[in-house]
Amino acid sequence: MFRELRRKKQELSRQECLEVLINEKRGVLSVNGDDGYPYGMPLNHFYNEEDGCLYFHGGEIGHRIDAIKRNDKVSYCVYDEGYLKEGEWSLNFKSVIVFGRMEIVEDVKMMNDIIRKLCYRFTDDEEYIKAEFDRSFNATLMTKLVPEHISGKRVNES
Repeated sequence: MFRELRRKKQELSRQECLEVLINEKRGVLSVNGDDGYPYGMPLNHFYNEEDGCLYFHGGEIGHRIDAIKRNDKVSYCVYDEGYLKEGEWSLNFKSVIVFGRMEIVEDVKMMNDIIRKLCYRFTDDEEYIKAEFDRSFNATLMTKLVPEHISGKRVNES
């Protein structure tokens, strides 16, 4: 059902793909938007090693949520910051694409746990995290991307 990578030499192992998902904080989620147009948006994520799913948080209404309710199939692209080889201009980086189905998380205890883990990826300021929870937790919707296919590759921009 999912296409195989054409350039097999550039393919990342499953473990390398997971390392990118675990270590990188942001990616682009793509959904089937209004009138069949693709809709991609930058988001931060938390990869949960316990269940192998990606978690996102955001508002309870909007284009993304409407699209997911119409069609739960999504893709999510993440890439690392890469590096330059000495004397070269082209960036070398790892790119991972996750295809899967998006679910709305209803379990409040799980939401609380995952959102805290996501916050700690950006700050360890307990006062800030508590203030954010108090201000916006009740208006936050959490979604869960259940992967059906994960692939990754090494990219050289040249």
